[in-house]
Amino acid sequence: MNPKVKNILEWGYCIVIAIVLALLVRHFIGTPTTVKQRSMYPTLKPDEKLILNRLSITLKKDIKRGDIITFEAPSVTKIKHENADMANPVAIYSNEPHGLWEKFVYNILEFGKTSYIKRVIALPGEHIEIKDNKVYINGEEQKEPYLNSSVVTTACDGAFTDLIVPEGYVFAMGDNRPQSTDCRSFGCIPIDKIEGKVWIRFWPLNKFGNPDKK
Repeated sequence: MNPKVKNILEWGYCIVIAIVLALLVRHFIGTPTTVKQRSMYPTLKPDEKLILNRLSITLKKDIKRGDIITFEAPSVTKIKHENADMANPVAIYSNEPHGLWEKFVYNILEFGKTSYIKRVIALPGEHIEIKDNKVYINGEEQKEPYLNSSVVTTACDGAFTDLIVPEGYVFAMGDNRPQSTDCRSFGCIPIDKIEGKVWIRFWPLNKFGNPDKK
């Protein structure tokens, strides 16, 4: 083989391997992301940059109440009261990709995928109730120090405000409750749709670190 051709092929193999490794690290270990909305204000603000810990999801470690997570947005983000199935109060995902290539593009490259960032409030098997501008889990009022002092939790015209979280699901809301489209509107999120936990905020530099560490 011509030495020049061999050299080009070797470089090509190296580049392909590097790309594959980068994609694997990004999908299974950690990935950077940018906050785009105000639904987690004041904990997270638009244009702040984060690193997501995906390893905990890959290893199927327990999701805890209070974790800030990202997850694939449901296909339907607002379910009307009359259409809500309270016997199965879960989010609707109807745009699942088909075929290996489509799954690769959607799940690994994440082209065409929309993700939400919210905080886990209720876990599988727990009864969550939103009433009197407060959140109750199994009848116990929740203390939420991460909320702005002026923020109260209302139904926001959502159908899902008094339910038992099904097994394999979580109930999540944004810290900026009045401006957050969350599980109140579309139902509980499947744990297998969670993409990662927020690990580090690396921009702006003066806020470097875990966003929930005061």
